[in-house]
This record gives sequence, C-alpha cells and structure tokens, in this order.
Amino acid sequence: MQRRALENRWQSEVWEPVGVLCDYEGDPKPRILVEGVGTQQWLYPGFEVVLRRSEAEGYYHNVSAQEPRVFILWRMESDGAVPPGERAVPQFATLSYDEASRWMDGGERVDSVGMPASLFAWVGEFVEKNYRREPKKRIRPQSFLSPKDRARS
Repeated sequence: MQRRALENRWQSEVWEPVGVLCDYEGDPKPRILVEGVGTQQWLYPGFEVVLRRSEAEGYYHNVSAQEPRVFILWRMESDGAVPPGERAVPQFATLSYDEASRWMDGGERVDSVGMPASLFAWVGEFVEKNYRREPKKRIRPQSFLSPKDRARS
C-alpha cells in the first residue's frame, strides 16, 4: 500500500495499492519498504489467494479483460502511534471480477493493481479447466404474446 501526500485543501493524502508480490517468503510482519518526501510504501505479506469453482465466471471475466487485475479490499485502521493516526490496511485479495464487484456493492473500498504474469497463467489454466459458458436461452419475442400476456411478463 502506498500513501502519497496531496496538495489539496480537502484531503492531505491518498492511500492506494501499488502492486502484489507472488511467492513472497520473507518476514510475515507488515513493514515500511519506502519512506521518502511525501511518499510511504508498506508491505503487507501473508495473503493467500484460493481459486474456487463457484467464482470461475468471475475469473473468466478478469483474465479475458484488456488488463487483468488483482483486486484489493482495504480499510483504514488506527496505526497505534502517538499521536494516533490511520493507515490503509489490505484485508482481502481476489482475482475474481465478480467477487470484487460484490465487495464494492457492499460499500467496501476496493482498488486493483496489474496481475503478474505468473498469476495470469495460473488463473488462465484454472478457467480453461473449470469454466463453461452457459448457452444463451432464446427468449420468445413479445410480439407473439397478446397485450394482456405482455403485461404479466
């Protein structure tokens, strides 16, 4: 997660995810990676992404997009410092476009970052094995129904 200072009279800073690391095996504790003038980047290791068949369509929507993404749900939390402050803390990560949409519909803060090639290959393989598009059902044209039957449908 990155915090950038803003020169804005209504908002002094903005938090946003800037990337994901695959197969990270270092220190599992959150920590500052970069601290500079007006910028601070935090690493939050330990997120596991599990692919579920029930989300296969959402993965398909993501990997078939122009720019596949990793979606991050994050919340502002107290940093425990003195004086007290807040920092953005990621809570969940998903590769499903549909799951991310449900999070946003629920009022959560969700941002996305580019999907690394290794994740794209993994999700693409999963989609090929587990997703079958539902055939479109033919809908009978309304012009063949009587006016009273049209009102019912």
